[in-house]
Amino acid sequence: MDISVIISLLNEAESIPELVSWIQRVMAENQFSYEILMIDDGSTDNSWQLIEEMHRQDERVKGIRFRRNYGKSAALNTGFENCQGDVVITMDADLQDSPDEIPELYRMIKEDGYDLVSGWKKVRYDDKLTKNLPSKFFNWTTRKMSGIQLHDFNCGLKAYRKDVVKSIEVYSEMHRYIPVIAKWAGFTKIGEKPVHHQKRKYGVSKFGWNRFVNGYLDLLTISFATRFGKKPMHFFGLWGSVSFLLGFIFTIWIIVAKLVHQHSGVHYRAVTDQPLFFLALLAMVIGFMMFLAGFLGELIARNGSDRNKYLISERLI
Repeated sequence: MDISVIISLLNEAESIPELVSWIQRVMAENQFSYEILMIDDGSTDNSWQLIEEMHRQDERVKGIRFRRNYGKSAALNTGFENCQGDVVITMDADLQDSPDEIPELYRMIKEDGYDLVSGWKKVRYDDKLTKNLPSKFFNWTTRKMSGIQLHDFNCGLKAYRKDVVKSIEVYSEMHRYIPVIAKWAGFTKIGEKPVHHQKRKYGVSKFGWNRFVNGYLDLLTISFATRFGKKPMHFFGLWGSVSFLLGFIFTIWIIVAKLVHQHSGVHYRAVTDQPLFFLALLAMVIGFMMFLAGFLGELIARNGSDRNKYLISERLI
């Protein structure tokens, strides 16, 4: 199979028939073999009923329905686990991503040899204050921290080589940083394609202001997890040892200085009267706790489950 199109959706009953019809037309014009895998992330409208009807008409339209809303990352991760195509295309269900971009994205993966191609909405129709400016800030921050030179990390329209989606795990709200996850998994040929962005035709955005705070925290998490997720002792053990050693050295130095002054008959403040002594003890305690956290982290990393599990109520696969 050439292409798997993965669409995560939440209450998009108005747009998905038009989107699926558009994708089918593009696939027929380019003679691709394909599947459309729609992940219903706990919709409360009749989105699932429409998916069932489209599946009866065309078995290449497939669906997975969550029992409740788990979020876009869970939907994408489940789609990655169940897709079949050599090239995987992800897009949003709100008709802001154009299926006409699919042939060129496919070509860039198959012919240009990219592992991942991310869309870049150079001209956006979102609200400038609430979306565009915060998006530019987060994209700039992510570029600096990850070293990946993309303009739009959070664009829903992306193309992946099959090996990429089968090798990574997307959880929490990490869908914003899939290129970062892919890079740390060893897929370093990451490209970008300017794509057409359309105004939302139906419904309203499902994302609020909290995504900006969550996005920043997720970036810190993914930066730490990709470096030390499987080896937490390398971080906590190192800095814990440094903190403990510095505290120990200063404690010994203060005690020795007290003894030397006593032996010389020179008045010297009591050890417990010196703030530096308590700071040194605090550094030793913090160092010990960090070392212990690293040790416990190693035990959890070695024995924890590799995958999150999501409750699925129905499948059309």
